[in-house]
Amino acid sequence: MDKVKPRTLSGFMELLPRQQVYFDDMSRRLRDSFSLYGFMPLDTPLMEAAEILLAKGGGETDKQIYTLRKGDVDLALRYELTASLAKYVAMNYGRLTFPFRRYEIGKVYRGERPQRGRFREFYQADIDIIGDGALDVLNEAEIPAVIYRCFMSLGLERFVIHINNRKALSGFFEIIGVGSAATDVMRIVDKLGKIGADKMSETLISDVGLSKAQTDELIGFISRDGDPFEVLDKYRGKSDLFDAGADELAAVRRHVAGLGVPDTHFTVDLSIARGLDYYTGTVYETMMTDHPEVGSICSGGRYDNLAEFYIDKKMPGVGISIGLSRLFYILQEQNLLNDSILTAPADVLIIPMTGDFSHAVALAASMREAGLRAQIYGEDKKLKVKISYADKLGIPFVAFLGEDEINSGSITVKDLSSGDQTTAAPGILIAGLTEKIKSLRGGKPIKEQQINAD
Repeated sequence: MDKVKPRTLSGFMELLPRQQVYFDDMSRRLRDSFSLYGFMPLDTPLMEAAEILLAKGGGETDKQIYTLRKGDVDLALRYELTASLAKYVAMNYGRLTFPFRRYEIGKVYRGERPQRGRFREFYQADIDIIGDGALDVLNEAEIPAVIYRCFMSLGLERFVIHINNRKALSGFFEIIGVGSAATDVMRIVDKLGKIGADKMSETLISDVGLSKAQTDELIGFISRDGDPFEVLDKYRGKSDLFDAGADELAAVRRHVAGLGVPDTHFTVDLSIARGLDYYTGTVYETMMTDHPEVGSICSGGRYDNLAEFYIDKKMPGVGISIGLSRLFYILQEQNLLNDSILTAPADVLIIPMTGDFSHAVALAASMREAGLRAQIYGEDKKLKVKISYADKLGIPFVAFLGEDEINSGSITVKDLSSGDQTTAAPGILIAGLTEKIKSLRGGKPIKEQQINAD
Protein backbone atom coordinates (compact mmCIF):
# COMPACT_ATOMS: atom_id res chain seq x y z
CA MET A 1 0.00 0.00 0.00
CA ASP A 2 1.34 3.44 -0.92
CA LYS A 3 2.12 5.66 2.03
CA VAL A 4 0.42 9.03 2.35
CA LYS A 5 3.00 11.77 2.73
CA PRO A 6 2.33 13.60 6.03
CA ARG A 7 1.96 17.34 5.54
CA THR A 8 0.40 20.37 7.16
CA LEU A 9 -1.81 22.59 5.04
CA SER A 10 -0.36 25.92 4.00
CA GLY A 11 -1.37 28.65 6.41
CA PHE A 12 -1.75 26.34 9.41
CA MET A 13 0.81 26.41 12.21
CA GLU A 14 1.97 23.34 14.13
CA LEU A 15 4.57 23.71 16.85
CA LEU A 16 7.16 21.37 18.27
CA PRO A 17 6.73 20.58 22.00
CA ARG A 18 9.25 23.16 23.21
CA GLN A 19 7.63 25.89 21.10
CA GLN A 20 4.20 24.87 22.37
CA VAL A 21 5.36 25.45 25.95
CA TYR A 22 6.26 29.05 25.06
CA PHE A 23 2.95 29.57 23.29
CA ASP A 24 0.90 28.11 26.16
CA ASP A 25 2.83 30.21 28.69
CA MET A 26 2.04 33.34 26.70
CA SER A 27 -1.66 32.40 26.59
CA ARG A 28 -1.70 31.77 30.34
CA ARG A 29 -0.07 35.11 31.11
CA LEU A 30 -2.60 36.92 28.92
CA ARG A 31 -5.47 35.20 30.73
CA ASP A 32 -3.98 36.17 34.09
CA SER A 33 -3.61 39.80 32.97
CA PHE A 34 -7.16 39.96 31.61
CA SER A 35 -8.53 38.52 34.85
CA LEU A 36 -6.84 41.26 36.91
CA TYR A 37 -9.12 43.80 35.22
CA GLY A 38 -12.34 41.90 35.86
CA PHE A 39 -12.69 40.21 32.48
CA MET A 40 -14.47 36.85 32.53
CA PRO A 41 -13.56 33.91 30.24
CA LEU A 42 -15.73 32.95 27.29
CA ASP A 43 -15.42 30.06 24.85
CA THR A 44 -17.65 30.32 21.78
CA PRO A 45 -17.99 27.62 19.08
CA LEU A 46 -15.52 27.44 16.20
CA MET A 47 -18.47 26.84 13.90
CA GLU A 48 -21.69 28.82 13.67
CA ALA A 49 -24.72 28.92 11.43
CA ALA A 50 -23.54 30.76 8.31
CA GLU A 51 -26.21 33.45 8.71
CA ILE A 52 -24.71 34.41 12.10
CA LEU A 53 -21.23 35.09 10.75
CA LEU A 54 -22.40 36.58 7.45
CA ALA A 55 -24.82 39.03 9.10
CA LYS A 56 -22.19 41.76 9.50
CA GLY A 57 -20.04 40.63 6.61
CA GLY A 58 -19.88 41.86 3.05
CA GLY A 59 -17.25 42.35 0.37
CA GLU A 60 -13.86 40.90 1.23
CA THR A 61 -15.10 39.50 4.55
CA ASP A 62 -17.54 37.14 2.83
CA LYS A 63 -14.76 35.91 0.53
CA GLN A 64 -12.56 35.03 3.52
CA ILE A 65 -15.13 32.96 5.42
CA TYR A 66 -14.89 29.18 5.17
CA THR A 67 -18.39 27.80 4.61
CA LEU A 68 -19.66 24.21 4.44
CA ARG A 69 -22.96 22.43 4.21
CA LYS A 70 -24.24 19.54 6.36
CA GLY A 71 -27.55 18.26 5.15
CA ASP A 72 -29.72 21.31 4.60
CA VAL A 73 -27.81 23.51 7.07
CA ASP A 74 -25.24 26.11 5.96
CA LEU A 75 -22.33 26.38 8.41
CA ALA A 76 -19.27 28.60 8.65
CA LEU A 77 -16.00 28.71 10.59
CA ARG A 78 -15.59 31.91 12.59
CA TYR A 79 -13.21 34.42 10.97
CA GLU A 80 -12.96 36.56 14.13
CA LEU A 81 -14.21 36.38 17.72
CA THR A 82 -16.37 39.52 17.64
CA ALA A 83 -19.26 38.13 15.59
CA SER A 84 -19.62 35.18 17.95
CA LEU A 85 -19.49 37.58 20.91
CA ALA A 86 -22.28 39.66 19.39
CA LYS A 87 -24.44 36.55 18.96
CA TYR A 88 -23.67 35.43 22.51
CA VAL A 89 -24.56 38.79 24.06
CA ALA A 90 -27.79 39.08 22.05
CA MET A 91 -28.82 35.52 22.90
CA ASN A 92 -28.05 35.89 26.63
CA TYR A 93 -28.97 39.55 27.08
CA GLY A 94 -31.42 38.87 29.91
CA ARG A 95 -28.93 36.72 31.81
CA LEU A 96 -25.82 38.91 31.60
CA THR A 97 -24.78 41.76 33.88
CA PHE A 98 -23.65 44.96 32.17
CA PRO A 99 -21.13 46.32 31.56
CA PHE A 100 -20.21 42.83 30.40
CA ARG A 101 -16.46 42.24 30.34
CA ARG A 102 -15.17 39.13 28.63
CA TYR A 103 -11.95 37.72 27.25
CA GLU A 104 -11.54 34.89 24.80
CA ILE A 105 -8.47 33.20 23.35
CA GLY A 106 -9.34 30.91 20.48
CA LYS A 107 -8.76 29.86 16.89
CA VAL A 108 -10.25 31.69 13.93
CA TYR A 109 -10.15 30.88 10.21
CA ARG A 110 -9.68 33.08 7.16
CA GLY A 111 -9.50 31.98 3.55
CA GLU A 112 -6.76 34.38 2.53
CA ARG A 113 -3.41 33.80 0.88
CA PRO A 114 -0.87 32.69 3.52
CA GLN A 115 2.24 34.84 3.79
CA ARG A 116 4.91 35.79 6.31
CA GLY A 117 3.22 35.84 9.72
CA ARG A 118 -0.27 35.52 8.17
CA PHE A 119 -2.17 32.28 8.64
CA ARG A 120 -5.45 30.69 7.59
CA GLU A 121 -5.87 29.21 11.06
CA PHE A 122 -4.62 31.31 13.95
CA TYR A 123 -5.24 32.23 17.57
CA GLN A 124 -6.69 35.58 18.58
CA ALA A 125 -6.78 36.94 22.12
CA ASP A 126 -9.66 39.40 22.53
CA ILE A 127 -11.15 41.49 25.31
CA ASP A 128 -14.34 43.53 25.07
CA ILE A 129 -16.41 45.68 27.42
CA ILE A 130 -20.06 45.85 26.37
CA GLY A 131 -22.52 48.40 27.74
CA ASP A 132 -26.30 48.37 27.81
CA GLY A 133 -27.34 51.62 26.12
CA ALA A 134 -24.24 53.58 27.17
CA LEU A 135 -20.59 53.04 28.06
CA ASP A 136 -18.41 55.60 29.82
CA VAL A 137 -15.19 56.81 28.18
CA LEU A 138 -13.25 55.56 31.23
CA ASN A 139 -13.57 52.07 29.74
CA GLU A 140 -11.79 53.29 26.62
CA ALA A 141 -8.96 54.59 28.80
CA GLU A 142 -8.63 51.30 30.65
CA ILE A 143 -7.87 49.31 27.50
CA PRO A 144 -4.29 50.67 27.08
CA ALA A 145 -3.62 49.76 30.72
CA VAL A 146 -4.61 46.17 29.92
CA ILE A 147 -2.41 46.16 26.81
CA TYR A 148 0.52 47.50 28.82
CA ARG A 149 0.17 44.87 31.56
CA CYS A 150 -0.24 42.06 29.03
CA PHE A 151 2.93 42.78 27.09
CA MET A 152 5.01 43.58 30.16
CA SER A 153 3.91 40.25 31.69
CA LEU A 154 5.23 38.49 28.59
CA GLY A 155 8.56 40.30 28.82
CA LEU A 156 7.90 42.40 25.71
CA GLU A 157 9.01 45.81 26.96
CA ARG A 158 9.80 47.70 23.74
CA PHE A 159 6.38 48.77 22.44
CA VAL A 160 4.21 51.88 22.14
CA ILE A 161 0.40 52.06 22.18
CA HIS A 162 -0.83 54.61 19.60
CA ILE A 163 -4.21 56.19 20.42
CA ASN A 164 -6.57 58.32 18.36
CA ASN A 165 -10.31 59.08 18.16
CA ARG A 166 -12.47 58.45 15.11
CA LYS A 167 -14.90 61.25 16.04
CA ALA A 168 -12.07 63.75 15.97
CA LEU A 169 -10.84 62.41 12.65
CA SER A 170 -14.33 62.33 11.09
CA GLY A 171 -15.03 65.83 12.43
CA PHE A 172 -11.80 67.07 10.87
CA PHE A 173 -12.90 65.62 7.52
CA GLU A 174 -16.13 67.60 7.85
CA ILE A 175 -14.18 70.78 8.60
CA ILE A 176 -12.00 70.52 5.47
CA GLY A 177 -14.98 69.51 3.32
CA VAL A 178 -14.38 65.80 2.67
CA GLY A 179 -17.02 64.39 5.01
CA SER A 180 -18.92 62.66 2.18
CA ALA A 181 -15.79 60.69 1.30
CA ALA A 182 -14.81 60.03 4.94
CA THR A 183 -14.91 56.23 4.63
CA ASP A 184 -12.57 56.15 1.62
CA VAL A 185 -10.28 58.78 3.14
CA MET A 186 -10.14 56.86 6.42
CA ARG A 187 -9.05 53.65 4.71
CA ILE A 188 -6.29 55.41 2.80
CA VAL A 189 -5.07 57.31 5.87
CA ASP A 190 -4.90 53.96 7.68
CA LYS A 191 -2.24 52.89 5.14
CA LEU A 192 0.02 55.89 5.84
CA GLY A 193 2.66 53.78 7.59
CA LYS A 194 2.86 51.41 4.61
CA ILE A 195 2.69 53.79 1.64
CA GLY A 196 4.08 57.05 3.04
CA ALA A 197 2.72 60.61 2.88
CA ASP A 198 3.53 61.26 -0.81
CA LYS A 199 1.77 58.12 -2.04
CA MET A 200 -1.14 58.76 0.31
CA SER A 201 -1.56 62.30 -1.04
CA GLU A 202 -1.39 61.05 -4.62
CA THR A 203 -4.01 58.35 -3.93
CA LEU A 204 -6.37 60.76 -2.18
CA ILE A 205 -6.22 63.14 -5.15
CA SER A 206 -6.48 60.53 -7.93
CA ASP A 207 -8.84 57.99 -6.36
CA VAL A 208 -11.00 60.05 -3.98
CA GLY A 209 -10.95 63.44 -5.69
CA LEU A 210 -9.46 65.57 -2.90
CA SER A 211 -7.74 68.82 -3.83
CA LYS A 212 -4.06 69.46 -3.22
CA ALA A 213 -5.01 71.97 -0.51
CA GLN A 214 -7.18 69.39 1.26
CA THR A 215 -4.48 66.72 1.21
CA ASP A 216 -1.85 69.18 2.44
CA GLU A 217 -4.09 70.19 5.35
CA LEU A 218 -4.83 66.54 6.11
CA ILE A 219 -1.14 65.62 6.15
CA GLY A 220 -0.44 68.60 8.40
CA PHE A 221 -3.15 67.42 10.78
CA ILE A 222 -1.98 63.82 11.07
CA SER A 223 1.73 64.67 11.23
CA ARG A 224 3.39 63.07 14.24
CA ASP A 225 5.60 66.10 14.99
CA GLY A 226 4.83 68.26 18.02
CA ASP A 227 2.00 68.17 20.55
CA PRO A 228 -1.16 66.66 18.96
CA PHE A 229 -3.39 68.66 21.31
CA GLU A 230 -1.98 71.92 19.94
CA VAL A 231 -3.08 70.69 16.52
CA LEU A 232 -6.51 69.74 17.85
CA ASP A 233 -6.97 73.13 19.50
CA LYS A 234 -6.63 74.87 16.12
CA TYR A 235 -9.86 73.25 14.91
CA ARG A 236 -12.01 73.46 18.03
CA GLY A 237 -15.37 75.19 17.70
CA LYS A 238 -15.78 74.29 14.01
CA SER A 239 -17.53 70.91 14.41
CA ASP A 240 -19.50 69.39 17.28
CA LEU A 241 -18.32 65.92 16.25
CA PHE A 242 -14.70 67.05 16.23
CA ASP A 243 -15.02 68.73 19.64
CA ALA A 244 -16.59 65.58 21.15
CA GLY A 245 -13.74 63.44 19.80
CA ALA A 246 -11.07 65.86 21.01
CA ASP A 247 -12.64 65.91 24.49
CA GLU A 248 -12.74 62.10 24.62
CA LEU A 249 -9.13 61.88 23.47
CA ALA A 250 -8.05 64.29 26.22
CA ALA A 251 -9.98 62.28 28.84
CA VAL A 252 -8.45 59.01 27.64
CA ARG A 253 -4.93 60.45 27.77
CA ARG A 254 -5.52 61.73 31.30
CA HIS A 255 -6.93 58.43 32.58
CA VAL A 256 -4.33 56.27 30.82
CA ALA A 257 -1.57 58.05 32.72
CA GLY A 258 -3.53 57.67 35.97
CA LEU A 259 -3.95 53.94 35.33
CA GLY A 260 -0.20 53.46 35.46
CA VAL A 261 0.85 53.43 31.81
CA PRO A 262 4.11 55.42 31.49
CA ASP A 263 4.30 58.02 28.72
CA THR A 264 7.15 56.03 27.17
CA HIS A 265 4.59 53.38 26.21
CA PHE A 266 1.64 55.33 24.84
CA THR A 267 1.19 58.28 22.53
CA VAL A 268 -1.66 60.23 20.96
CA ASP A 269 -1.22 59.70 17.22
CA LEU A 270 -3.68 61.54 14.95
CA SER A 271 -2.68 59.35 11.98
CA ILE A 272 -4.23 56.21 13.47
CA ALA A 273 -7.50 55.63 11.61
CA ARG A 274 -8.38 51.92 11.80
CA GLY A 275 -9.92 51.64 8.33
CA LEU A 276 -13.05 49.77 9.38
CA ASP A 277 -16.30 51.78 9.55
CA TYR A 278 -17.05 49.70 12.64
CA TYR A 279 -15.06 51.96 14.97
CA THR A 280 -16.66 55.19 16.22
CA GLY A 281 -14.54 56.49 19.12
CA THR A 282 -11.12 55.76 20.58
CA VAL A 283 -8.91 53.52 18.42
CA TYR A 284 -5.66 51.76 19.29
CA GLU A 285 -2.66 50.28 17.52
CA THR A 286 0.36 48.81 19.33
CA MET A 287 3.77 48.81 17.62
CA MET A 288 7.02 47.09 18.52
CA THR A 289 9.59 49.86 18.92
CA ASP A 290 12.43 47.89 17.33
CA HIS A 291 10.32 46.26 14.60
CA PRO A 292 7.81 48.81 13.25
CA GLU A 293 7.87 46.97 9.93
CA VAL A 294 5.66 44.21 11.33
CA GLY A 295 2.78 46.62 11.93
CA SER A 296 0.33 46.56 14.80
CA ILE A 297 0.51 43.60 17.19
CA CYS A 298 -2.61 44.66 19.10
CA SER A 299 -5.40 46.87 17.79
CA GLY A 300 -9.05 47.72 18.28
CA GLY A 301 -11.32 50.50 19.41
CA ARG A 302 -14.73 51.82 20.45
CA TYR A 303 -17.87 50.86 18.51
CA ASP A 304 -21.48 51.99 18.81
CA ASN A 305 -23.60 48.87 18.59
CA LEU A 306 -22.16 45.39 18.93
CA ALA A 307 -25.32 43.32 18.41
CA GLU A 308 -27.33 45.43 15.95
CA PHE A 309 -27.72 42.49 13.55
CA TYR A 310 -29.16 40.20 16.23
CA ILE A 311 -31.13 42.25 18.76
CA ASP A 312 -33.03 45.55 18.94
CA LYS A 313 -30.88 46.95 21.75
CA LYS A 314 -28.15 49.56 21.58
CA MET A 315 -25.03 47.93 22.96
CA PRO A 316 -21.89 50.06 22.63
CA GLY A 317 -18.54 48.57 23.44
CA VAL A 318 -14.79 48.81 23.26
CA GLY A 319 -12.32 46.02 22.60
CA ILE A 320 -8.94 44.93 21.31
CA SER A 321 -7.51 41.88 19.62
CA ILE A 322 -4.02 40.42 19.83
CA GLY A 323 -3.08 38.20 16.89
CA LEU A 324 -1.39 35.65 19.12
CA SER A 325 -0.16 33.29 16.39
CA ARG A 326 1.25 36.18 14.38
CA LEU A 327 2.93 37.67 17.45
CA PHE A 328 4.47 34.30 18.30
CA TYR A 329 5.74 33.91 14.75
CA ILE A 330 7.37 37.36 14.90
CA LEU A 331 9.01 36.64 18.26
CA GLN A 332 10.48 33.40 16.90
CA GLU A 333 11.66 35.07 13.73
CA GLN A 334 13.35 37.88 15.66
CA ASN A 335 14.93 35.39 18.10
CA LEU A 336 13.16 37.04 21.04
CA LEU A 337 11.97 33.90 22.83
CA ASN A 338 13.75 33.36 26.13
CA ASP A 339 15.76 30.15 25.74
CA SER A 340 16.75 30.15 29.43
CA ILE A 341 13.29 29.33 30.79
CA LEU A 342 12.32 25.78 31.66
CA THR A 343 10.40 24.15 28.81
CA ALA A 344 11.07 20.49 29.69
CA PRO A 345 8.07 18.17 30.26
CA ALA A 346 9.45 17.20 33.68
CA ASP A 347 11.58 18.71 36.44
CA VAL A 348 13.13 15.41 37.49
CA LEU A 349 13.70 12.14 35.63
CA ILE A 350 13.72 9.21 38.07
CA ILE A 351 15.93 6.35 36.92
CA PRO A 352 15.46 3.03 38.77
CA MET A 353 18.76 1.10 38.85
CA THR A 354 17.15 -2.18 39.89
CA GLY A 355 14.30 -4.32 38.58
CA ASP A 356 12.09 -3.25 41.48
CA PHE A 357 10.20 -0.10 40.47
CA SER A 358 8.17 0.25 43.67
CA HIS A 359 10.66 2.69 45.28
CA ALA A 360 10.71 4.82 42.12
CA VAL A 361 6.90 4.91 42.06
CA ALA A 362 6.79 6.03 45.72
CA LEU A 363 9.47 8.68 45.11
CA ALA A 364 7.59 10.03 42.08
CA ALA A 365 4.40 10.31 44.15
CA SER A 366 6.27 12.24 46.89
CA MET A 367 7.81 14.62 44.36
CA ARG A 368 4.46 15.30 42.69
CA GLU A 369 2.86 16.02 46.05
CA ALA A 370 5.57 18.66 46.56
CA GLY A 371 4.72 20.23 43.19
CA LEU A 372 7.60 18.76 41.20
CA ARG A 373 6.89 17.25 37.79
CA ALA A 374 8.43 13.78 38.00
CA GLN A 375 8.80 11.18 35.28
CA ILE A 376 9.96 7.59 35.73
CA TYR A 377 12.20 6.11 33.04
CA GLY A 378 11.34 2.43 33.00
CA GLU A 379 12.73 1.37 29.64
CA ASP A 380 15.46 -1.28 29.53
CA LYS A 381 18.23 0.90 28.13
CA LYS A 382 21.84 1.66 29.00
CA LEU A 383 22.41 4.41 31.57
CA LYS A 384 24.01 6.62 28.91
CA VAL A 385 20.83 6.45 26.83
CA LYS A 386 18.69 7.34 29.85
CA ILE A 387 20.82 10.38 30.66
CA SER A 388 20.75 11.43 27.00
CA TYR A 389 16.94 11.22 27.05
CA ALA A 390 16.79 13.72 29.92
CA ASP A 391 19.38 15.95 28.30
CA LYS A 392 17.57 16.10 24.93
CA LEU A 393 14.30 17.05 26.62
CA GLY A 394 16.01 19.65 28.80
CA ILE A 395 15.01 17.94 32.06
CA PRO A 396 17.31 19.67 34.57
CA PHE A 397 17.65 16.92 37.22
CA VAL A 398 18.01 13.15 37.28
CA ALA A 399 17.32 11.06 40.41
CA PHE A 400 19.03 7.64 40.72
CA LEU A 401 17.63 4.80 42.82
CA GLY A 402 20.10 1.93 43.08
CA GLU A 403 20.66 -0.75 45.71
CA ASP A 404 22.76 1.59 47.87
CA GLU A 405 20.09 4.31 47.87
CA ILE A 406 17.30 1.85 48.59
CA ASN A 407 19.20 0.24 51.48
CA SER A 408 20.15 3.60 53.03
CA GLY A 409 16.77 5.25 52.45
CA SER A 410 18.31 8.00 50.31
CA ILE A 411 18.36 9.17 46.71
CA THR A 412 21.08 10.53 44.46
CA VAL A 413 20.27 13.60 42.36
CA LYS A 414 22.38 14.93 39.52
CA ASP A 415 22.16 18.47 38.17
CA LEU A 416 22.64 17.99 34.42
CA SER A 417 23.65 21.61 33.81
CA SER A 418 26.50 21.67 36.32
CA GLY A 419 27.24 17.96 36.69
CA ASP A 420 26.98 18.24 40.50
CA GLN A 421 25.68 15.11 42.24
CA THR A 422 24.23 14.86 45.77
CA THR A 423 23.08 11.92 47.87
CA ALA A 424 20.74 12.61 50.80
CA ALA A 425 17.37 11.78 52.33
CA PRO A 426 14.44 12.24 49.90
CA GLY A 427 12.80 14.98 51.98
CA ILE A 428 15.93 17.12 52.01
CA LEU A 429 16.57 16.79 48.27
CA ILE A 430 12.92 17.33 47.34
CA ALA A 431 12.89 20.59 49.32
CA GLY A 432 16.09 21.74 47.60
CA LEU A 433 14.84 20.76 44.15
CA THR A 434 11.59 22.62 44.71
CA GLU A 435 13.45 25.87 45.36
CA LYS A 436 15.73 25.42 42.35
CA ILE A 437 12.84 24.62 40.02
CA LYS A 438 10.93 27.67 41.25
CA SER A 439 13.77 29.89 40.09
CA LEU A 440 13.99 28.09 36.73
CA ARG A 441 10.26 28.63 36.16
CA GLY A 442 10.42 32.31 37.07
CA GLY A 443 11.47 33.66 33.68
CA LYS A 444 9.21 35.32 31.13
CA PRO A 445 8.70 33.79 27.66
CA ILE A 446 10.29 36.79 25.91
CA LYS A 447 13.94 37.71 26.44
CA GLU A 448 14.68 40.60 28.76
CA GLN A 449 15.02 43.70 26.63
CA GLN A 450 17.28 46.66 27.24
CA ILE A 451 15.26 49.87 27.43
CA ASN A 452 17.12 52.51 25.44
CA ALA A 453 16.19 56.15 25.10
CA ASP A 454 14.71 56.71 21.64
